[in-house]
Amino acid sequence: MVAQRPARPPRPTDDVRPRALAAATRLFAARGFEGASLQDVAGEVGVTKQALLYHFASKEELRRAVLGAMVTHWNEALPRVLLAASAADDRFDAVVGELLRFFASDPDRARLLVRHLLDRPAESRELIASHVKGYVAAISSYIARGRERGTHRADVDPEAYVAAVLQLLVVGVASLPVLDVVLDGPRAKAAPRVIAELRRIARVALFPAEAPAPAPRRPTRTRSTARTARRGDP
Repeated sequence: MVAQRPARPPRPTDDVRPRALAAATRLFAARGFEGASLQDVAGEVGVTKQALLYHFASKEELRRAVLGAMVTHWNEALPRVLLAASAADDRFDAVVGELLRFFASDPDRARLLVRHLLDRPAESRELIASHVKGYVAAISSYIARGRERGTHRADVDPEAYVAAVLQLLVVGVASLPVLDVVLDGPRAKAAPRVIAELRRIARVALFPAEAPAPAPRRPTRTRSTARTARRGDP
């Protein structure tokens, strides 16, 4: 009697959804939504197209899920960082730091958003109005109160500042793979240099410049002290 080979345990499917979201983010960022198929995503994940359709009924649903994952992150992250930070500097570092960490850890997220803004402006406006505008209003109110207290620049336009910084950070991170050619030095250090400069620009535009410390004053020499110095008298 021939011994039967034990059946191979089925591959777990509970990780298909997060892996599909990551693969779709990469492919949609690189090729655009129209340029990447469900079969392409399934191939990246290592499952069949039918297995992918079990988790996402269509490519459109997959696209919405990719954007929804980003929205979920910010719905959880921004209230947390805003509550944890009390001072103006703390809030700046918390919010800008979280933005940079999120996009710099996976620049495809930034590239996907830029593509979505350009390819689907009407949907992008709706997405921003539904999920981003409220946070912009909250952060703008912090800036407006700081402007009144003098902790923020008097000439800053709070809402326009937040919109400009969002655009600066997203587009800045999205373009890192091509803009590194204008920087001297090792390519591996290009991204940290640009990210550090993005943070500096955002900070300088928000906070008043600190007055330089006054130079130490030299003792004033009168005519009598000058004559005494020449005579050598104590």
